[in-house]
Order: sequence, then structure tokens, then C-alpha cells
Amino acid sequence: MLSRLTLSDFRNHEDALIVPRQPFVLLTGQNGAGKTNILEAISLLTPGRGLRGAPLREMARQSGRGGFGVAGQADGVTLGTGADAQSPDRRQVRIGGVAKAASALGEYMSVIWLTPAMDRLFTEAASGRRRFLDRLTLALYPGHATHSARYEAAMRARNKLLADASHPWDGQWLTALEAQMVEHGEAIAAARADLVKRLAQALVDAPEGPFARPALALDARDDGSAGPLADRLRDGRRQDAAAGRTLSGPHRADLVVTHAAKDQGAALCSTGEQKAMLMSILLAHAALVREKMGRAPLLLLDEVAAHLDPSRRAALFERLAATGSQIWMTGTEAALFDGIGEATRLHVEDGRVSPA
Repeated sequence: MLSRLTLSDFRNHEDALIVPRQPFVLLTGQNGAGKTNILEAISLLTPGRGLRGAPLREMARQSGRGGFGVAGQADGVTLGTGADAQSPDRRQVRIGGVAKAASALGEYMSVIWLTPAMDRLFTEAASGRRRFLDRLTLALYPGHATHSARYEAAMRARNKLLADASHPWDGQWLTALEAQMVEHGEAIAAARADLVKRLAQALVDAPEGPFARPALALDARDDGSAGPLADRLRDGRRQDAAAGRTLSGPHRADLVVTHAAKDQGAALCSTGEQKAMLMSILLAHAALVREKMGRAPLLLLDEVAAHLDPSRRAALFERLAATGSQIWMTGTEAALFDGIGEATRLHVEDGRVSPA
């Protein structure tokens, strides 16, 4: 859990300090006040580009000095990240005051989020579901970020080499890059497969409730049935060169979600059912992480209570409390959180945070 959070020139927050006292941290205020910006800041204390996936230079306060800083205290360790005015696109990370790679943040804290933008998760391209799957996987396998970064770097180098028609391909260099892709790709695929297997069973074992129960599977397109990845990469060089991208590998996998009771693909379900399935996945995942890692993930829930009736909100709050997680929630009205009980309640207005 975060025991302290500070923001400096981040989005519309010039200077903010939040010291949570309870597992529930409730942020209320009008739209555009800066509530989601606080959740985004927390999400940057893990590997990746945060819950918005925005470029770093967009996160610096427009009227600020350039650059920004976010720091959090978690289990006695200070995690910090940001960018300065001289290098606005270069992310800096410090853990306990020591400069580290961003992938190292996954060793200290697990963070999962749900935002209104994710309402389209089941109907958008597979890339969004892969990012969602990788965030879930990272919470159980902190090394997943490193494998993903190295796989992507090797794939970019291979694609660049294949695209250069001015020289004959360097077969040895291609083979070396493909070997890196195989090494890290197999680790990525194995971690994802184990996560989906565990999570699917956790969803089966979860108590019945007001939220639709989803069934999970990995898309079979990249399960290796077409042969080892090394062979597919070697044999597919000309096809990949013509396509301008790599056509085989775990970067093409997809998470398949089905409404279990209806045996219906999530993309064909109603918006309410899709939201309910996302919530079921998050709750089951939080329990799974707590069981396997010995620590519950921190949950960031942006406007999740706004469209629930009172009985479903009460059921959601009860299930969230049972996760053992620290839960940061946003809403435009304090009444949305009636029934939660003890919580750190904060009001956000024009980038300023005060007790509610």
C-alpha cells in the first residue's frame, strides 16, 4: 500500500501531498478537477506508460517549470519517477534514492486499474487486450516487463534490418536477433499462459454475485501449433519484410473473454455486461495476486460506481474490501461512496487536494 504520495508539476497539480489512512481512498470533485490525474500518477510507479499511455512530455504541468515528479512511499521504500525539462521524453526512475530501470518498479508494487476508456476493451483491436493481459501478468511475474522490453527491442531491430533493401541481409545478425526474440518470447508466452490458467480457475471458484462471470482463454493463433517460433521467424523473413512487420510471435496473441452463463463472446455482450466482466476479472485477479505474491495489488478505479445501482455498489464495496487491497476510487459525488465506511476522503478541485 502507498502510505504517502507526492506530485510535483504533474498534469494540473502544481504540488500535492496525499497521506492515506485507510485502505479506501476516495477522490471526489467535478469533471476535469484532476482526480484521474492522481490515479495516473500512481500508475506510473509501475513499469509501462501508465493508465493513459500518454507521452511523458504531456504529463508536465502546462504552466510549470518543465518536467514533473511523482513519488510514493510503499512498505518503507520510496519509489519515484518523472522527467525534467531538458529531457522531457526520457523517463527517470529512482528506488530508495538510487537510479533504476523502470522495469525494476514491478518488484515493489503491483497496480491494476479500470477506467472509462476500458469500456471498449472487448470491441477494440487485440493490442488493447494484450496490454491489459500484460498488466495482469506483471503483477504475478515482475520479470515480465523486462522480457517484454527486450523482446520488443529485438523485434524492432529485426524489422529495421529486414526493411533495409540497400544491402543483403546479415543472416548471422538476423539469427542472433531472432534468438533473443525466442528467449524472451517464450518467457512472455509462458507467463501469460500461467496467468490465464490461474485466473480462469479463480473466476470459476469465485463466489456468485451481481457481476457477470467471464471465461478466459488465450487466442490459439500463437500457441506454437505452426511450429517453433525460431523456425517461423527464420522461414518468414521475406513475408515479414514485405509486410513491414513481424507476423509471428507473442506480440500477436489475444485474450479471449466469454460470458460464461451465455456462452457468448464479450464483444457481443451489452456494455453493462462487459463492465461487469471486467470487474469480475479485477476482483479475481486481486485475490490471486494476494495468494501467490503475499501482497494484494493496489487498485485504481476511475468512475466505476457511477453507473451501478445502490445494491450493486454495496456488493462491489463488500467484494473490494475483501481483497485486502488499497483501493483508490474517483467519483463526482460523495454520495456514490455511501456504505463504504471508514475511508480517506479527499476533495479535488482545480488541481488542489483537500480533506472532504
